[in-house]
Amino acid sequence: MDIRKLRLDEKSLGTLSDERDEYERDYARLIQSPAFRRMQGKSQVFGAGSGDYYRTRLTHSLEVSQIAREVARRLGKKYKFLARKEHPGLILDPAVVEIAALAHDLGHPPFGHKGEEVLNHMLIEEYGIPYEGNAQNFRILMFLEKRAGSGSGLDLTAAVLLAVNKYPFGLDEPGRLKGVYGTEWGEIEQLRRSWKMPIGCSTLEAQLMDLCDDIAYSTHDIEDGIRAGKIQMNRTFFEDNRLIDHLVQEIVDDKGNNGVGWDKVDIPAMVKRVLASYLAQWEALYVSCDHEPSRTRREMKARWVSLFASKVGIIEDSTSNWKKVTFVEDGHQDIELLRTMEILKKLAWVTLIKDFRVQRLQMRSEIMIRRLWDSFKVPESGRLIIPPDWIENYELHKNKWSWPRFVADYISGMTDAYAEKVYAELYASKSGSIYEMD
Repeated sequence: MDIRKLRLDEKSLGTLSDERDEYERDYARLIQSPAFRRMQGKSQVFGAGSGDYYRTRLTHSLEVSQIAREVARRLGKKYKFLARKEHPGLILDPAVVEIAALAHDLGHPPFGHKGEEVLNHMLIEEYGIPYEGNAQNFRILMFLEKRAGSGSGLDLTAAVLLAVNKYPFGLDEPGRLKGVYGTEWGEIEQLRRSWKMPIGCSTLEAQLMDLCDDIAYSTHDIEDGIRAGKIQMNRTFFEDNRLIDHLVQEIVDDKGNNGVGWDKVDIPAMVKRVLASYLAQWEALYVSCDHEPSRTRREMKARWVSLFASKVGIIEDSTSNWKKVTFVEDGHQDIELLRTMEILKKLAWVTLIKDFRVQRLQMRSEIMIRRLWDSFKVPESGRLIIPPDWIENYELHKNKWSWPRFVADYISGMTDAYAEKVYAELYASKSGSIYEMD
């Protein structure tokens, strides 16, 4: 039996009637799931519905999957050890990486990172349990999504589940901020043990998916920011000391980014150098694109995606005795390019998320989520205003599904528009017909 294609619920392979490959079956189950469709209504940076141009969680995930699949295909040709399949975690199957990329943001609630932050704060403050988007991915894939004949959610293959698992830890462990909820971690840990995965290490497929997510974030979100006028392509904007100071501060405050050696460089000088180079590239492309901003934006994005993707490679990680997917130059990790990508990610964060208009929308989002939470959190009254199919499902599983987690599952599954609709029904003076379908 191929342990990469093991399914937690379908113990015996070869019992299904059609001729599809196992990963093709995973792909179909995922893209036909309601959770996948709902990502079209969830914010990436700008609120879903802000305009026809801007990315949502769905389009972002599609773009990550395209980058990841192409890079996986290239690496498969470059690194001969991959063909030997010496270890189930040291394989790069383009189909597996693509599916993992499509699934990596399923667990994000409405209203982007603000929604995740608010739900986590309320759950911890009132019940001492966390909400975390990566952990919610597994709750959706392994429990909440329903497929005929399965008691394990979508019942995806082990390879796909572990390719989504970029934080291979249980959130019950002290001090863990990211990982997998205890309800799902037992089975994920079981798969990892059967694969003999080193503790704390992710599969190559999970590492590649994660890096391609960063590539998309540092290029596509900037494209959206330029289109929205939040990032102004001129020297006044790029040489503004307030912008530079904000970027430096974000880098210094990001404790999860110490692996690229910021303590060894002059951070303000590097930020200025990267911004100056980025603007110079824009100015040259703007001329070659006949002064058309739209063409220039697309070309800038394409060139940076191509640069980052072409530099992805695999090296030995001496600290973990495992292999690492990262940017590579001459056989060594390209720290300079990693830092450059981080600066571009911070540029998107500072100019988009920190924009005062976006902050107003996020404050509005926080108010809505908090009031929805208050409406549902008391079981006796909350069960009267939650859809009956959700309540029926809760009754079937309440021995392993606490009411607070149930409410968090319900709210986090909402699209931005549906959250606003329910909020309006509960708190606005007029909300339309009560016979609109949920």
